[in-house]
Amino acid sequence: MKKELTIFTAIFLFLAIGMHFKEWTSHPVEHLMALPSAGAYGIGALHPLVFTVVVYVVFVLLRGVVRVFTK
Repeated sequence: MKKELTIFTAIFLFLAIGMHFKEWTSHPVEHLMALPSAGAYGIGALHPLVFTVVVYVVFVLLRGVVRVFTK
């Protein structure tokens, strides 16, 4: 469980910093404060978690496929 939470957090940080690098380096507090009014693809403030879950599910599926073929 701890390993999966670490992987999920790493994916979250990678996506957040990767997609919003300029905002995180220039004005991170303002960027966080604007999150409730975010309109990313109609998802709103939950878009970071939704995108992280999608990438995490793809990661878990790929890891499962690799595990099946290596055994």
